[in-house]
Amino acid sequence: MLHELFTGTMPGLLAGAWLLIGALWLDKWLGEPRRFHPLAGFGNLVQRIEAFCRGMPGLSEKQQGVLGWLLAVVPVVLITVFLVALAWRLSPVVWFGLNAVILYVTIGGRSLIEHAEYIYQPLQAGEIERAREQVSMIVSRNTENMQEKDMVSAAIESVLENGNDAVFAPVIWFLIAGAPGAVLFRLVNTLDAMWGYKNEKYLHFGFFSAKIDDFLAWLPARITALIYAFQGSFSHAMDCWRTQAKACSSPNGGVVMTTGAGALNVTIGGPAYYHGVLHEKQPMGVGPYATAEAIPRANRLVERGSFALSYLWLACVLAGLF
Repeated sequence: MLHELFTGTMPGLLAGAWLLIGALWLDKWLGEPRRFHPLAGFGNLVQRIEAFCRGMPGLSEKQQGVLGWLLAVVPVVLITVFLVALAWRLSPVVWFGLNAVILYVTIGGRSLIEHAEYIYQPLQAGEIERAREQVSMIVSRNTENMQEKDMVSAAIESVLENGNDAVFAPVIWFLIAGAPGAVLFRLVNTLDAMWGYKNEKYLHFGFFSAKIDDFLAWLPARITALIYAFQGSFSHAMDCWRTQAKACSSPNGGVVMTTGAGALNVTIGGPAYYHGVLHEKQPMGVGPYATAEAIPRANRLVERGSFALSYLWLACVLAGLF
């Protein structure tokens, strides 16, 4: 079955479909591990790798960044491949369970939705300061002077963009390349989150990490955008994608945020302060600026969309379409 999963035969595709559904339900029931999360351990490892690579003589900052990426990503992906192959030699049941657990820890859907709810609830209760505190935990922009409109926008932007990075993209890379594909994407995305800043410290060191993340997220972002569009106002969503996404700094984040906002029939975005500097971001979407009630609607785009994708994939496999 391991060979079949990567060659696209019927039993392998069925196994992949059931693994996907199982992993999504594990994430919904359990959420992210509270302790000993593999990605947290990876983040600690990355800090040590960065310090090591920056101390390498004779290498430019870009070369140091490429070396750091290779040292951080390649061994973990190879270990994943080895463990999956070993599990298959032991037992198909062990193989199935290991793959389900690996995919589960690469998905962060419940955590994403919970963080958005932590902003929505104080906004509903009129507790603006607590809402600002919660927003500060998920965005890098300045929050101390944020008004409700700004906090709602920040929450929805985070849900829509990270819906791709933390849910749909790992799922899609799992369907392309199995558990190692899902692990590869989450490692690459984590490195981009740590090294992909366009500031003095990371502009060159993180260049390679940012470009690889853009490359791997390109296809998932567009599939995610279509999933968002089909759940809301399709025509508005597609029009926003066509006319607004190109104005966004991120080639993938802009696609999912503009399309998601259009599907919800709300406007998000606009000027925001990052580290004390005003960035004139363009508004995204259509219609009036989003209110707090749009936050749970954005959550549903991610949660319902991910389960719809998994069950649709299963139905297509059973129908013999793949």
